[in-house]
Amino acid sequence: YLGRWYEIEKLPASFAKGKCIESNFDVRKDGTIQVINKQYKDKTRKVEGTMIIPDPREASKLGISFSYTPYSPYWVLSTDYTTVAVVYSCTDVLRIFHVEYAWILGRSRFLPAEATRYAQGLLLEEGVDLFKMRSTDQEFCKDE
Repeated sequence: YLGRWYEIEKLPASFAKGKCIESNFDVRKDGTIQVINKQYKDKTRKVEGTMIIPDPREASKLGISFSYTPYSPYWVLSTDYTTVAVVYSCTDVLRIFHVEYAWILGRSRFLPAEATRYAQGLLLEEGVDLFKMRSTDQEFCKDE
């Protein structure tokens, strides 16, 4: 799962409103995973976070944290490691609001239609409302 993934579709998230959104995952010396998210909105913006594997017996259920926030669930529902990944997360905010996140990620900025349909089907099986999913603009993006 390490390396660069491009955001293809997602449930809307306040922290990801730009275009050319991508995430890069790399192992640190301490065994945690460095996460660098980039997006373009007026300028290129980067944020660094940390990902952990709380239980090695469930390596697809990760925890992710940005800027000293508590670790939130980051569950890789499916990936073939080379083309597509499907990720889900949910959290309760102050025990008042329940927030869901879901992403379809690709190793390239554009996925074949059948890969996107497959990923959407997995999210449907998990009860994710695809009506709320939005495509991420990956047109005219620069790779660094």
